Amino acid sequence: MKKAFFLVLFLCRIMLANGQDAEYSQFYANPLYLNPGLTGTSAAPRLVVNYRNQWPQKGTTYVNYSLSYDQYIPKMKGGLGIQLQNSNELNGLIETSSGYLFYSHHIKVNDRLFVDAGLQLGMSYKKLDYGRLIFPDMIDQLTGISLPGTMDQPENASKLYPDFGFGALGQYDAFFFGFSLMHLTQPDESVFTGDQKGKLPLKITLHTGARTHQFHRGLLSREFTLSPNLIYQQQGAFKQINLGLYMLEQSLAGGVWYRQNLGVQPDALILMIGIMKERFKIGYSYDYTLSGLSNYSNGSHEFSLTFFIGEKHSSRDALLIPSL
Repeated sequence: MKKAFFLVLFLCRIMLANGQDAEYSQFYANPLYLNPGLTGTSAAPRLVVNYRNQWPQKGTTYVNYSLSYDQYIPKMKGGLGIQLQNSNELNGLIETSSGYLFYSHHIKVNDRLFVDAGLQLGMSYKKLDYGRLIFPDMIDQLTGISLPGTMDQPENASKLYPDFGFGALGQYDAFFFGFSLMHLTQPDESVFTGDQKGKLPLKITLHTGARTHQFHRGLLSREFTLSPNLIYQQQGAFKQINLGLYMLEQSLAGGVWYRQNLGVQPDALILMIGIMKERFKIGYSYDYTLSGLSNYSNGSHEFSLTFFIGEKHSSRDALLIPSL
């Protein structure tokens, strides 16, 4: 009875709120998801796999998968990419699958400044397992037994819609900066005909960072680089700021991020660690929840795996953006 009541309240909140994108903590380890302008920004073709489990102790409450491939093409002076995404919510109650194509163009202004601009276009398919929903009129107040409900069911509890995005980024010496605009047409995700509450809001991302000079001091036997970063994201009424610091060494990387949802209490502290080799990179991060959801969520786990395939292109300017 308690679980059914909680599900009803949670679903009512979802149905009243606008949609929101899946969230990854390893921002730069999922480059096409962060900014289409990052398409083809690695010297060698890049294959990236991402996995995130938002609340692992509650089953597949929020589980996200991403697979992407992109590469720089010298004749085009830009890059091409493809990405497949899957989001599983509430143990399969809601599932979203998406496929996107990416194109970016590289502009070298001078030896110190260059810019990349990218486009994203694709399709998303979202489905709702409506038969598993429990509404208040379906619960017997005395026995707690579920009864047939009176709510009208949609004829087809699924939706297929096109989706578009745009992004750009630049680098000047040791500083990098960029922005992206996703869901430019604000597609309608509602499975109910005529419902105007299912629009997916425009997602705005601003990001910037830098790489300091290399350090080699004290007990540290190897040179390392520090990289401070700032990412701001907004989607509908949701506003979030992320402050992070990476420490990068030739084969190791570590980082710590602080996530704050503006207007409410702190959200999470993100700890990251990774291994970086010439042909692959592996990253792991853990979100320690700081909000009132800590007793329920028990943190989040995220993994990333990046492979660099084929030959490097000497004509591709090296980006200083970190990979975790």
